[in-house]
Amino acid sequence: MYDLKAVLHQYCIDYVQNRIDSVAHAIHASQQSANEETKSSADDRYETGRAMAQQEADRNAGQLNEANKLMAALKRIPISATSAIAQPGSLVHTDHGNFYIAISAGTFMIDDETYFALSQASPIGAKLTGCKAGDSFDMNGKQYKIIAVY
Repeated sequence: MYDLKAVLHQYCIDYVQNRIDSVAHAIHASQQSANEETKSSADDRYETGRAMAQQEADRNAGQLNEANKLMAALKRIPISATSAIAQPGSLVHTDHGNFYIAISAGTFMIDDETYFALSQASPIGAKLTGCKAGDSFDMNGKQYKIIAVY
């Protein structure tokens, strides 16, 4: 049997790495485009194009910075640790779904089961954090009961 938390953690790492790779590719493409830009006789169009390229570069740099922060946060999560209390790195089974507390990375299907990777700062992540098996909480008018914390 495999370690489900390790698999979920790797899914999150792959998710962030794909974001990093995508943004790095966009940065490289915009740098190539800027290098190929030639100054025409219409100075205003040239300056507008350069300004737009700079805005795009700034946006890409911000996205890369955020993705790197996510990766650093993932690397701080102890995947082999177990706790009866839900915290970052915990896998929480509820009567309305399975949640891995790490980063907001969406939904994963593993062995025909759905798992939601979410951040501790997300609304449901904040409700889950600190809970233990048997606890319950209300989220958007829906009652959740925690079955197990791993």
